[in-house]
Amino acid sequence: MVKYLCEVAGISRSGYYQYFSVESQEQRQRKQKQDEVTRDLVLKALHFKGRKKGARQIKMTLAGQFQVVYNLKRIRRIMKKYAIICPIRKANPYRRMMKATHEHRVVPNLLNREFKQDIPGKVLLTDITYLSYGNGHRAYLSTIKDSSTNEILAYHVSERITMDLATDTLLKLKKNRNFKKVKDALIHSDQGTHYTHPDFQKIVKKLGLRQSMSRRGNCWDNAPQESFFGHFKDEASIQACTNLDELKREIKQYMTYYNHYRYQWNLKKMTPVQYRDHLLRAA
Repeated sequence: MVKYLCEVAGISRSGYYQYFSVESQEQRQRKQKQDEVTRDLVLKALHFKGRKKGARQIKMTLAGQFQVVYNLKRIRRIMKKYAIICPIRKANPYRRMMKATHEHRVVPNLLNREFKQDIPGKVLLTDITYLSYGNGHRAYLSTIKDSSTNEILAYHVSERITMDLATDTLLKLKKNRNFKKVKDALIHSDQGTHYTHPDFQKIVKKLGLRQSMSRRGNCWDNAPQESFFGHFKDEASIQACTNLDELKREIKQYMTYYNHYRYQWNLKKMTPVQYRDHLLRAA
């Protein structure tokens, strides 16, 4: 009977008996215990700072915070085995471009997608996104991101999408002591009315920055900023907020997490602040 069943299953009799041997069972038990230890560490990294993470984020968090080095293949195997789910990025919906009035001015695309210049404070990216939270509420988030380090240098939250949303973000950038403007620094955005408006462009000039804009309808010209908003909406607990004050607290906590604790694969597995300091030391 055993011989017949082995032939049907396509395995050898020796392999069958080996599988049920004491040595084989002990080996499987040891491997199971090792996997459980790995699972607990993966979960510890997954829940670090209460933010959702994928396999690469877990790998970098394990190394950066817990001094544990696992390869991605092992982490993904454990995640699959124990049904540990990571967030799935969703494509942003199509965004309308609002028409500028006669007094608004579009400027050329000076950046030309040269995002990584390895000089903190050289290339700044800015944009606005909407946030749906609570029971049908909506707010708007404006950010300024250092393209070389991915650090969020300034942000502003509002219930209204007025000009103050963009200009107040610029004023917060001015107050940021960690922001050191360098020669030929520029701020890049899309051609939205906030950025073509004379008030915004006036403050940009006062800050000593050049201004650059994406080509019309081309989201790739500001891709790193769009990428940040995607990660933010995946990882921050926006829907759970019931009012604007709660939303602002969650955003503040996330920005601290993102800048100081969120390791990034393309930043030599450092956080934005660590990578900024790394570039300044190397300069």
